[in-house]
Amino acid sequence: MIAMNEEANLPRTLESVRWADEIILVDSGSKDRTLEIARSYGAKTSYHAFDGHGEQKNVALDLCTSEWILLLDADEVLTPALQDEIRQVLSGEPKYDAYWIPRLNLIFGRWMRHGGFYPDRKLRLFKRGSARLSEGVGPHSTPQFKGPRGKLKHDMLHYAYPDMNIYLEHMNRYSSEIALLLHKKGRDSKSLPAFIWNAVLNPAATFIYNYFFRLGFLDGREGLLLHLNHSVYIHWKFIKAWWAGRGND
Repeated sequence: MIAMNEEANLPRTLESVRWADEIILVDSGSKDRTLEIARSYGAKTSYHAFDGHGEQKNVALDLCTSEWILLLDADEVLTPALQDEIRQVLSGEPKYDAYWIPRLNLIFGRWMRHGGFYPDRKLRLFKRGSARLSEGVGPHSTPQFKGPRGKLKHDMLHYAYPDMNIYLEHMNRYSSEIALLLHKKGRDSKSLPAFIWNAVLNPAATFIYNYFFRLGFLDGREGLLLHLNHSVYIHWKFIKAWWAGRGND
C-alpha cells in the first residue's frame, strides 16, 4: 500500500492483513504516526516522493517479494470472511492469476449498496509481475492485467468518506487533478455544445441514471446526498478543465 498521514486508518487496515507474509508500505512524507504504526505491524517501509497514484503504487509493487500481491488502500479493510477466502484460494492451485474483490463503501456513515456503488469490484489480488498500475491518469488508476480473472465472493470494506467534510475535500482535490488531465488532452469544452453536455447534461444524466435506474434511492438520505454530490463532482471536473483552457490556473 501507499500512505500519507494515515495514522487514523492504518491500525484497522493492518490488523486485517497481519497474517500476510510481508507488508510493504511506501510513504510520501507523513508527519503523523503512520510509519511508527506500520513498523509496529512488521511492515517494511520506504519513502518515495509522490508522483501520481499509479506511479506510487508501482513503486510499492516493485518492492514486493512474495508470489502473490494484495494491493490495498490505507482506508480499506479485509473482512474475516474475505481473509479466509484469500488464504483458501492461495493455499491450493489458484485457477486464475488475478482476482476481482467486491468492495463495500462507507459514505456519510452509511454502507452504500445501490446506485452503482456496490459491488464496486476492484482487481487487487494478482501474481507478482502480472499487473501494473496505469500511470498519468490521476487518482483512479487501476491495475492493468491481461488474461482471465476470477471473482472472490466476500467483501472488502472501504471506509471511504465517513463524513461530508472529507468527501468534499477529496472531490475538490480529485476534480482538480482530473481537470488538469482533461486540459492536457484538449478536452476543455471550448465549444458551447461540448460545454453544455459536459458541465450540465452529463452530470444531470449521471444523477438520473444512478439514483433512479440503478436504485440509488434505496440508500436513503445518504444515497440522495451521494448522488447529488457525485454529479456536482462531474460538473467540477469539466468546468475546471474549461477554466484551465482559458489560461487560468
